[in-house]
Amino acid sequence: MSNAPALAQSANPPPPVVSVMSVSEQPVYAQQSYVGRIAATDTVQLNARVTGYLESQNFKDGDDVKAGQLLYVIEQAPYQAAVAQAQAQVEAAIAQSQNANVTLQRAEALLRTPAGQQSTVDAAKATALSDTAQIDEAKAQLQTAQINLGYTEIRSPLDGQIGATTVNVGNVVGPTSGMLDTIVSEDPVYVTFALPVVDALKFRNMALAQGGLKGIDLLLQLPDGRMYGQTGTIDFINNQITTTTDTLNWRGTIANPPLQGAGNVPGAARELTAGEFVTVILRNRNPQNQIVVPRDAVITDQLGDYVLKLGNDNKVIRQTVVMGANTNDSVQIVKGLSAGDQVIVDGIQRVHPGMIVNPKPAK
Repeated sequence: MSNAPALAQSANPPPPVVSVMSVSEQPVYAQQSYVGRIAATDTVQLNARVTGYLESQNFKDGDDVKAGQLLYVIEQAPYQAAVAQAQAQVEAAIAQSQNANVTLQRAEALLRTPAGQQSTVDAAKATALSDTAQIDEAKAQLQTAQINLGYTEIRSPLDGQIGATTVNVGNVVGPTSGMLDTIVSEDPVYVTFALPVVDALKFRNMALAQGGLKGIDLLLQLPDGRMYGQTGTIDFINNQITTTTDTLNWRGTIANPPLQGAGNVPGAARELTAGEFVTVILRNRNPQNQIVVPRDAVITDQLGDYVLKLGNDNKVIRQTVVMGANTNDSVQIVKGLSAGDQVIVDGIQRVHPGMIVNPKPAK
């Protein structure tokens, strides 16, 4: 007789304890990730435009350079001599032209006397015109010589970082000797990536609803997993779809300021480097209210996705849901839940639909 209460107690165990949360709408950003690559907005290859010995290199490999900064000097003496020779030819042509003009004036004066002849005047006039043209030709040759002399100094056409030189001082360089070095701009930089056409249409429609591409933020995740601290914008969408992959190429621009404390260490002054692979995150700038639940609260079986929520008298109910975007920790519920629903988030493995449970607020 004394064992009866114990048997009755074991036949009716207490309801299992579960953790529940009251779901509510939260501001959620529509976003998607893609593989992207960093590219310089400007890339310039330095080449010698005149032939000569390379006399000096006025930078260190990897330096940051400024527009107009002197980088290389090619031997100048032959080109300085060519300028001097061309200047002398200009002066000689001027002197010859002046003499031709004097001869013409004399012929014209004699034409008013019996000794003058029209043929002499005509010949003198032709010589004067020819000598004037010689001045123009000599000046053009002088300008060419001055241009070639200017080419002996190779200067940076833009602000950026210079690479490793390919030719050492003392070698002969010229138009056919190949590239001397490359300069890439550093701030801002481009980010190029490809979107599946379905995603491209989705983000295009978002942009149209928000007044343009400025309504889409461009974020970057670096190769080591860190989020980059700058936000970029989309500035170019290609006009053709890549048929082999059914993708559309997009391009964004993002700031790449110097890093604090980087000093003069080449290659470490800025976070982003041309050619670097990054994860591109496109995010709608204006969030939308969506119901969000922990990812572990959603169960999937042959019938689809569902959550366990509380009904009347703490009875467990299976509720079919439609999921939206999700992360490792959370998932958006597009359909199936309403604000205020009580969803089981912990202890799911101990219960099933129709069971009475003892709910406790989730931490």
